[in-house]
Amino acid sequence: MLPEPSFPAKPADFIGRQREIDSFKGSLRQSLVTLRMPSFAVLGNWGIGKSSLLFKLAECCSQLEPRMLPVYLSVSQDIADYLRFAESLSDKLADALAASDSLTAKLRSEARNWKFKQVTAGPISFERDASKRFLTSGSALLRHRLAEAWHHFIRPAHLAGAVFFLDDLQNLSLISGDTALTIRDQFQALATDGLNFSVCISAKANYFSGIHNFAEPAVRFYSKIILAPFTLEETSEYTRAVFGAHANVQTLSQWLYEKTLGHPYFLAFISRELIARRSGTPSEHWREISAQLEREKFESDLAQLSEKDIALLRALARSEVHEIAPTPFVKQFQYEYFRRLTDRGLLIRSGRGKYKLYHPLFRAFMQER
Repeated sequence: MLPEPSFPAKPADFIGRQREIDSFKGSLRQSLVTLRMPSFAVLGNWGIGKSSLLFKLAECCSQLEPRMLPVYLSVSQDIADYLRFAESLSDKLADALAASDSLTAKLRSEARNWKFKQVTAGPISFERDASKRFLTSGSALLRHRLAEAWHHFIRPAHLAGAVFFLDDLQNLSLISGDTALTIRDQFQALATDGLNFSVCISAKANYFSGIHNFAEPAVRFYSKIILAPFTLEETSEYTRAVFGAHANVQTLSQWLYEKTLGHPYFLAFISRELIARRSGTPSEHWREISAQLEREKFESDLAQLSEKDIALLRALARSEVHEIAPTPFVKQFQYEYFRRLTDRGLLIRSGRGKYKLYHPLFRAFMQER
């Protein structure tokens, strides 16, 4: 397996997270009986492997018998409202149906044509074969399209349902601010109507923190998978997959764990650089690898920040404690700086009123600036 730190892991190369995968598989099997698949939220900080896990869980859907159709959408910031979101999701569903070998050739051809039945004219969406039907809201459009897909494609193909994998859902910001609640209402209504559709979202670790007080139903609706860094055992599994022929793979995995604390991105980055250098020990190459990491990752972390943002990061890095309350810094840095750096993934809320830099390697980098 070749490590690729800038890309999600391929399902065939996926390492670890067995408990999370088993939980998802258990819900899949139960849904074959209940015809109601729970919805999941994969939450975690930057680089922890949320997208990789979504791809792996999507593969699990295809391995089930009867199958659940996996539909993947990367939620980008150019999806400005729920109508555009509904259109994007409908298109991805049509693509998944057209590519599924669970459908006959005739149904796959019909699914490709079905995608282009939808016409959008400004704020109004309608279908060519239903000239008097105007679907002017995202909720109405998505409800109609999913019901149509259920009756015309999913049931005839003997599929058990579909799971929509929505990666980086925090990028979808509705005017009302309650994206998770809107999606919850939509898919709960579909389940009540006997349509076995569910969602599996990924988002930042603090995604629900801002809506917990006023949208409790949205919080309860999702079965949460909170991703932490790899354990030492998972790090060893990863090291064996990458350096299987290495004579001292156990020693190497211990060294990697000490440097990365099991953080998947840094594991992949350092492993890639070790493979590129071939001869010599990891310790002999560390200075060079560390400099490469600073150029490729840490310098880009700082590129879009203000001087005052950087000054706060520097002050936190030089503090004697790793977990820091904002109070000693508020005279110079308002709380907004802490919130902004947390949104950018450079700070982590480690507890109530406590923050820390997102990784010790970044902390060491900032100490030297």
